[in-house]
Amino acid sequence: MSRTAQADDGGSNAGADGVPAVGTIVATLAMVCLLVPIRQGVDEPAVWAGAVFAVLSVGGFLARRHDILERRVGGPITIGSSALVLVCSAGAIMLGTSGSVILPELGWSISLVFGSFLTGATALAVAVADYAGISGSGLSRRTARFLEMGALGFVGLLAIEIVLLFVALPVLAVVGELTELQAQAISYVSFGLGLGTVAVGYLALRGYDLSYIDIEVPTLRTVGWTILGLILIFGANIAVSVLMTGAGVDSAEHSTSAAVEQNVELVLVIIPAMVLIVGPLEELLYRNVIQKRLYDTFSRYGAVIVASVVFTAVHVGAYATAGAGEVLASLAGVFALSLVLGTIYERTDNLVVPALVHGSYNALLFVPFLL
Repeated sequence: MSRTAQADDGGSNAGADGVPAVGTIVATLAMVCLLVPIRQGVDEPAVWAGAVFAVLSVGGFLARRHDILERRVGGPITIGSSALVLVCSAGAIMLGTSGSVILPELGWSISLVFGSFLTGATALAVAVADYAGISGSGLSRRTARFLEMGALGFVGLLAIEIVLLFVALPVLAVVGELTELQAQAISYVSFGLGLGTVAVGYLALRGYDLSYIDIEVPTLRTVGWTILGLILIFGANIAVSVLMTGAGVDSAEHSTSAAVEQNVELVLVIIPAMVLIVGPLEELLYRNVIQKRLYDTFSRYGAVIVASVVFTAVHVGAYATAGAGEVLASLAGVFALSLVLGTIYERTDNLVVPALVHGSYNALLFVPFLL
């Protein structure tokens, strides 16, 4: 079992360092991002509620910064209010409120509500760190590791595209124009080679050998965790869908599903690829490499959450088939899925289990197209 990072316990005087100061800054940014649209005439209740909670968050961080509140008292205030800023901002985006402003010099349109979503999420992370007694240096170290793992996740996406060029061009030179089925097969081969190369290359760069990869022979326990994982993922997916439907929010369609609707034969490649390539290789990179590396800096459950943020972020492009609200609603489901997969990996320390769960879940989503 991997070593778990120990919390930087600053004791009762943890508020004396820079963590609450950082929280004050990002919470203030979230507050501004919500107050400006309100001043412009936005009357969405979620934006107004988010602004109220942002003010409360700023006040909580200021009280922590000046030791007016101890962290065991101020922590729940900043965590709760920052979480509600995040929820309200997400709700406003899903309901179609952007609060956009135009930068006069550049002509760019920026969504301030999306800005409050990002800064609210950051404030929540800082509030949790402050409540846990993490020092300023500890926060910096965790931020650096998060950015490193986030960059690694996106390098995986870039590697897929690069490998696709090297694989597709020779094939095109030999066989000429590809059918949709052939193109789909090549894309999955490139997917596996790209993610696998990045995962193994990163381990080599950091001085780890292949023993770092947690592969154990499947047992009855593996089967049990796989079945439980599938139940949990489908349950989480249903719960998110019911929640979004109740809120009147539509979800974006995954680009692969959209392709299958145009050509059902693609499932003949997609279903086995999900089980043999997508599930194993995504779990290798995002769980066995990224999440496991995060164990050295975060608590194990903290690593599950941070790895899930990275996993969700790299899937933005796959759901960019609709508006921002629909994309965000779909990503909520991806985040829930990743939390389940990350927890299963954390509990078993066996890559085989989340790989089976992930691949089987993805494959089962396409089975109805065969009926």
